[in-house]
Amino acid sequence: MSIIRLHMTAEGQTKQVFTRKILAPHLAHFTVFADARCVLTGKDKRAAREYRGGLISYQKAKADILTWLKEDSHPECRFTTMFDLYALPEDFPGYDKAGKQTNPYERVCILEEMLAADIKDRRFIPYIQLHEFETLILSDPKQLGWEYLEHDNQIHNLVVMVDDRNPELINDGSETAPSKRILKEIPEYNKVTAGVSVVEQIGLKTLRTKCKHFSEWLEKLENLGRPSTIIRTAT
Repeated sequence: MSIIRLHMTAEGQTKQVFTRKILAPHLAHFTVFADARCVLTGKDKRAAREYRGGLISYQKAKADILTWLKEDSHPECRFTTMFDLYALPEDFPGYDKAGKQTNPYERVCILEEMLAADIKDRRFIPYIQLHEFETLILSDPKQLGWEYLEHDNQIHNLVVMVDDRNPELINDGSETAPSKRILKEIPEYNKVTAGVSVVEQIGLKTLRTKCKHFSEWLEKLENLGRPSTIIRTAT
C-alpha cells in the first residue's frame, strides 16, 4: 500500500471536526492521512486574517480548492469535498440540470460529475452529502440520547419519523431538511459539538449500512492507498 495525503475542503466547521475526529483516524488504517479546512469566504489583508466557513458561493469554493491544488501538487495527494446538497448555491456547476431530476441520487451524481469537470484535476474526488450532515444522525437518531438527556419523547419522535426510511432520501425542504427536523424536536441541538459526538456514537459501520452515497465515497477514500491509485504526474 502507498501513503496518501488527503485534503478535504469542508463546507463548515462541523464537517471539518467530523473529518479530523472520525474520518482521519479511520482512514489512517488504510495509509490515507486526511486533514480538512473550511471554505475560504474572505480575507482581511490589513489584519492578515482569513475567514472560513459556509458555502456562500461556488466561485469562492472553487478558488479555494484550486489554490490548495496548487499549494500541494505532489502526486501522492488527493483532494475531496464535503458539501451539502441542501441549500447548495445556485452558481454550482450543473445546478439547473440537476434540479430537473426527481431522484436525489441522480441529482447528486450530476453535480459531482460537473464539479469534477470544472476543477479539472485527476487528484480531485468530489463529494456532496445527501442532503446534509444531519442525515448521518438520522441513520440512528436514538444516539442523540448520549448528548440530550431527558429528551426521550423528542428522540422517540425522530425515531418514529425515520422508521425504516432511507435517511439520505429525507427531503431538503426549508422546514423538513434533516437539521430542521432535529431542531424542531431539540431546539438546543448544536451540530458542531453534539452533532459530531452523536455521529461518533453511531459509528461508521451503521452510517455505511444506512447511507449508500456516503458509503460509496468512504470506500473510494479507503482505496486511495492502493498502488494503482498513485498518479505519477500531477495535473
